[in-house]
Amino acid sequence: MSDQTAQRIVIDGLVFHGDGNPEPLHTGRVTAANITVAPYTQGFEPAFDAMSRWLANVAQPGSGWRLVLRADDIEQAHAHGQTGLIMGWQNLLPLESRLERIRGFHAMGLRVGQLTYNEANFVADGCGEARGGGLTEFGHAVVAEMNAVGVAIDLSHCSEATVQQAAKLSAKPVLLTHANAKSMHDRVRNKTDASIEAVAATGGVIGASIHGFLNWSGDPAQPPTLESFAAHVRHLGNLVGLEHVGIGTDFACVQDPAQVDAVLELSRNYPGPAGVFINAFGNRLADRYPKETPSPRQFPSILQALEQAGFTAREIDGIAGGNFLRAFRAIWG
Repeated sequence: MSDQTAQRIVIDGLVFHGDGNPEPLHTGRVTAANITVAPYTQGFEPAFDAMSRWLANVAQPGSGWRLVLRADDIEQAHAHGQTGLIMGWQNLLPLESRLERIRGFHAMGLRVGQLTYNEANFVADGCGEARGGGLTEFGHAVVAEMNAVGVAIDLSHCSEATVQQAAKLSAKPVLLTHANAKSMHDRVRNKTDASIEAVAATGGVIGASIHGFLNWSGDPAQPPTLESFAAHVRHLGNLVGLEHVGIGTDFACVQDPAQVDAVLELSRNYPGPAGVFINAFGNRLADRYPKETPSPRQFPSILQALEQAGFTAREIDGIAGGNFLRAFRAIWG
């Protein structure tokens, strides 16, 4: 790897679970990551407790973490050899229909919030709802409050209608932290070109993913590859410009992969997004990714795949982290 590659600011748009040890991300030279810090399907108290544990962990001397509250914190993490923790949610269930909790959780450090996780909630429809609904009336208020407070709106697991309505309504950039193009691979969780264009029109970023639920043709004889991931990046760049493309691996940052078995089992509740892939390749963590990149430790191989696909050093600077950094600066103020 070139010295230039090693010195890049690298931001992973989505890490779905972390055990509190930044080592895998640090080994993979990832500067900062949006880590899911609350349970996907639970309410207020579990989210508060989980975020409290993360804050206590980060505060420990020598933790290796830097809590990211502003875009400058990502640059400071890079300068000091730390790993930036961007605290994120993949569902807004902890709000429990109370708008003021957005401000409260922002004070705790919440900086990215996905409106819903596959199913409908009181904010919006997810991509798993056949009716394809969009934002609720409360959801309109949530979008405005997230804008006002400075919490990034993540639409990765949302329905097409939710994506396009939220993008139209938002006064700040919105994100697809981990999603690929449905026109490339017709997976439930991927997004139409129209939704991708709507996100980009806000100044937002699409985190192209290596994850098999997104980066797979559906053929059991063809597991996910880095070459396929690079093709998704190329398509997104051709569609909306590479300045709107990032990387969202959907990795776990853990010492023991068995620790996330319970989280992986949640996938069986979603036969559309996950079941077909699990039937083809099993439900081990490493099997969800290209063979060269089973964990964040191999993140440099993702950037090497982009180099090998012909992307320039300047383009990769943006895709690796510069584009998310720009969007976060606009969202967080």
